Amino acid sequence: MAVRHETELYAPLKVFFEKQGYEIKGEVRTCDMVGIRMNDDQPLIVEMKKSFNLSLLLQGVERLKLSPNVILAVERCRDKKGAVNQRWGELSELCRRLGLGLMTVIFYKTKPPLVEVLVEPGEIPPVRRISGRRQERLLYEFHERSGDYNTGGSTRVKLVTAYREKALRVAVALQEIEADPSRLVLKPTGTTPAELRKRSGVPGAAAILQNNYYGWFIRIMRGRYSLTPAGVSALTEYSAITSGCNSSEVIS
Repeated sequence: MAVRHETELYAPLKVFFEKQGYEIKGEVRTCDMVGIRMNDDQPLIVEMKKSFNLSLLLQGVERLKLSPNVILAVERCRDKKGAVNQRWGELSELCRRLGLGLMTVIFYKTKPPLVEVLVEPGEIPPVRRISGRRQERLLYEFHERSGDYNTGGSTRVKLVTAYREKALRVAVALQEIEADPSRLVLKPTGTTPAELRKRSGVPGAAAILQNNYYGWFIRIMRGRYSLTPAGVSALTEYSAITSGCNSSEVIS
């Protein structure tokens, strides 16, 4: 059940902290909630918002100038699964790295709100281990690309990956072989993976032909392939890339 105002978070949070021995007061020197507990040297500061956003995060960082015990509190709405401000694992890690606490409040129609602590303030973040395998894939993709054909930040567009480049090289080689006037008429139709591997310089040409991920190739008989209309169109669509894929340079 989504709340209409962030002030609705105050009551369940006040009850929660009072049970832990805090004396709670609201709106103290622009802080949404301030708590004092006997034998604690530092005050508790809680900033509330209906949802997690940059404004709340910046507010929390600013409050760290007043106390190391700063908690961000937001509603956890069960109807917003998948929303950016509901990615609790990532948001928890972000708060943990900044030294901020994070709490959520779930509201129900027929029972009291549920307050959950996701991150304690000042919690030490775990040492982040670099994934060697994922880094290796990143570097492989970078080095296997022949140039920079994508615009950073692009979404919902066809990206020119290293795999796509290799498939284009195979398609170029296949087109050149089929258009070669010296090719014997009596020679079997289509081209073999071995010939394409040699002509294109792509070691995995056979796998690219067999998987046919983009639908550019067709097996016309066992061990022999040709271009589909989609493959011909792709060579035109990516002409800026295929213009540098002259396979004659590979086999010369």
